[in-house]
Amino acid sequence: MNIGDLPFGTVDWKAVEVTKHPGLRGEALWRTRRFGDVRVRMVEYSPDYLADHWCTKGHFLLCLDGTLQTELGDGRRFRLGPGMSYHVADGAEPHRSSSPTGARLFIVD
Repeated sequence: MNIGDLPFGTVDWKAVEVTKHPGLRGEALWRTRRFGDVRVRMVEYSPDYLADHWCTKGHFLLCLDGTLQTELGDGRRFRLGPGMSYHVADGAEPHRSSSPTGARLFIVD
């Protein structure tokens, strides 16, 4: 990731349009901004959310609220709570998210 030609700015995330993304169970609500090649999102997972795909995109992800469970393609599982993060490279371990209680996340990819 290269962050270049980006002047100082602020984002009022409450004012960013919401897009809905259904999972196998529940839904994800995304508020997305793009800054050149960098995508930044505030994401809310509903309770009992399960992603409908295995992701191979790299991310920096910070859990702000709730509980996030991340499963890797090799079977390892990780649980994140508020203040915890994960990072993964493009094309690295396939990963899939779920949330038993709902979660609010800040994601950079």
